[in-house]
Amino acid sequence: MDKKRICVVTATRAEYGILRNVIQKIVMDIDLELYLVVTGTHLSKKYGYTIREIQEDGIPISETIDILNEKNDEVGITEAMGKATIKFGEMFWRVKPSMLIVLGDRYELLPICQCALVCGIPISHISGGELTEGAIDDAIRHAVTKMSHLHFPGCEIYRQRIIQMGEEPDRVFNYGDVGVENIKKMEYMSITELEEDLGIALDKPFACVTFHPVTLEKQTAETQLKELLLALMEINDMQFIITKANADVEGKVINDCIDHYVTKSSNCVGFASLGIRRYLSLMKECEFVIGNSSSGIVEAPSLKVPTINIGNRQKGRLQAESILNCEPKKREILDSIRKARTMEFKRIAQKVKNPYGEGETSTLIVEEIKRFLNREDKMIKHFYDIVWNMQ
Repeated sequence: MDKKRICVVTATRAEYGILRNVIQKIVMDIDLELYLVVTGTHLSKKYGYTIREIQEDGIPISETIDILNEKNDEVGITEAMGKATIKFGEMFWRVKPSMLIVLGDRYELLPICQCALVCGIPISHISGGELTEGAIDDAIRHAVTKMSHLHFPGCEIYRQRIIQMGEEPDRVFNYGDVGVENIKKMEYMSITELEEDLGIALDKPFACVTFHPVTLEKQTAETQLKELLLALMEINDMQFIITKANADVEGKVINDCIDHYVTKSSNCVGFASLGIRRYLSLMKECEFVIGNSSSGIVEAPSLKVPTINIGNRQKGRLQAESILNCEPKKREILDSIRKARTMEFKRIAQKVKNPYGEGETSTLIVEEIKRFLNREDKMIKHFYDIVWNMQ
């Protein structure tokens, strides 16, 4: 029997880290052939040239597609989307994969998925059904859901939301979140290994910091980040490991601000990218996670680490009790830091149950994809109407 060619596209460090186990399962499956396309910030030295992480994992890269330009504004992003439409359309026509797998809600997914749809390639979407009301990602995620043919949300509430959007229940599967599976299977680095690898001393309590633009709140990135940095300046007995933002509108503003701040700070160090193993190993040992990254919502609770979630970027996501929410204001951030460091809140984090599940998520996803590829009606979708009780 001919192997089914499965195209997986990754455009960012975080996306690859979450997809990693699924990719490895495809590589090991005798019935499937991986066609991995690397694009986006993976190919940019400015964002850490994170294609090296994929290469270090020994994952075979089928091709690279460069879509980014130097502009980090709305025009630059729409130009990148235009380049993606042209280049991915040609790739899908040439490669003719049996399926495309994508994850999440990045803007690159819109042109990639529309090209696959036009070329008659069924799409599997991982991590649909979620809400992030402070970002344009929210609309992109739902648009990708409607273009997709198979769905793997991270929890039952998200599964129900996808069905509410008209997707047929027999195409929507809750096998847990793939990011949580990483927590269970990761080979963590020790503090000594991290110090040697990163070239820093971790001899006092530290926190992991990631702050991205809130893309529906225009021209606020620098102001919000400075409130966070002003708060960190007042914490003298801790160290802060900062990872920079992705290629979003105002992402460069944030990264320039971080570069300026760490040169003047004695307790902060910044990295363009840490890679999934270093990042999760740091998270496992840190006192708390702070910023507005989804990793603080999805992964941190499984590591029993408190999260301080700032602002509206993640508003709407299902949250564990180990997450503190605050406004992007210095005083509120400081209050949340003090609370996160109390023994009482640390005990809450130690006992918390992550609502995003646990288990063999990637294995179940790949098995479901193989079953789906045997369907005769892969591309034919019917809108699933919910019968509403209007009384």
